[in-house]
Amino acid sequence: MKKLTVILMLIWCIAQSGYSQTLNEYFRIAAENNPGLLAQYKAYEAALQKVPQVSSLPDPTFSFGYFISNVETRVGPQRARFSLTQMFPWFGTLRAQGDAVALMAEAQLQAFFEARNRLYYQVAAAYYPLYELERLRDIERENIRILESYKSIATEKFENGTGSMVDVLRVDITLKDAQTNLKILDEKQKPLLTVFNKILNRAEDAPAQIADTLKADMFRVAALKDSMLANNPVLRKLELNYQSAQAAERAAVKQGLPKIGLGIDYVLVDERTDMNVSDNGKDVIMPMISVSIPIFRSKYKAAREEARLMQQSYRLRQEDLRNQLISDYEMLWFEISKQQDLVELYDTQIKTSRQTLNLLFTAYGNAGKDFEEVLRMEQQLLKYQKMKVTALTQFHIAVEKMYYLTAKEK
Repeated sequence: MKKLTVILMLIWCIAQSGYSQTLNEYFRIAAENNPGLLAQYKAYEAALQKVPQVSSLPDPTFSFGYFISNVETRVGPQRARFSLTQMFPWFGTLRAQGDAVALMAEAQLQAFFEARNRLYYQVAAAYYPLYELERLRDIERENIRILESYKSIATEKFENGTGSMVDVLRVDITLKDAQTNLKILDEKQKPLLTVFNKILNRAEDAPAQIADTLKADMFRVAALKDSMLANNPVLRKLELNYQSAQAAERAAVKQGLPKIGLGIDYVLVDERTDMNVSDNGKDVIMPMISVSIPIFRSKYKAAREEARLMQQSYRLRQEDLRNQLISDYEMLWFEISKQQDLVELYDTQIKTSRQTLNLLFTAYGNAGKDFEEVLRMEQQLLKYQKMKVTALTQFHIAVEKMYYLTAKEK
């Protein structure tokens, strides 16, 4: 039931995001199937089981004794003794111990959230290179189609005596380069798909549905440093660890106080046969109370000092992590802004290069000259198209890392 609850929670978080339906579906598959994430949740469930272990009373002690040599009393000889004793820690000890373990379990839940966010980033970081690959293959196929048409035109002009064989050879060299590049891109699909599918814990050759287009939308990046420091699950985990260490210190203090035991003895007494006395053979019931004397103080002092040192450790780790998060945030913000600027630049360069190419090709069709310039500009256009796809991919990967860093709900 708990597993179903957490999976439903994950699905709800995904549904709140602005992602494509395809990527949302992959987040859901990863949340349900990834063994690393499921292992983290099992660790949280296991941590919860420690709470009743430390917040319950110790087991009562029962003892039985038989008198081999009867102990004679006024009312008869004693035959056997039964004892039942229950020890009670000092007031508040069990609560302090339970608080310490419960807070550690809550910290383990934050570790699960961290693993979930990291898994989402891993899914996206493996998804977008597949998008890049598909778009690069499309661009290369279109490039091959254009080059084949150029080759046909150059061959026709050579046969008509209005062109040069050099033009045919030039375009043939470029065409072979493009075909080899496409072959390499085709071969690259298998390892990228394997990485993606293994994150989802499914067959390595399972097909992946990839979005057709992406945009570099800065409005998606609305995370602030304050929200990052407030929502980061690792920081939350360290804070819960700190509170658990405080509770452990309180528990250590109380463990150094006396423990009180309450018990009862029941003694079986046989009747006297040599004379008749009042209460002859009456069994004995004796209530008892005991108190432990914690005179060996070194272990209690060490437990308190351990808890205090762990509190200091957690505080220092929090400070170190805050500094690291702020540094990473600034670098990621720069990377996102840079990739957006590059996408805008490549859009402009593609538009200008396409206009220039059209003019050059028209001139070549009319005069049969400057074919080398046509090829050069076509390859320049190809380069900008590929660079735009790469910049878009890097933009979205950086955004996903920002979401991971700021623990943005998906």
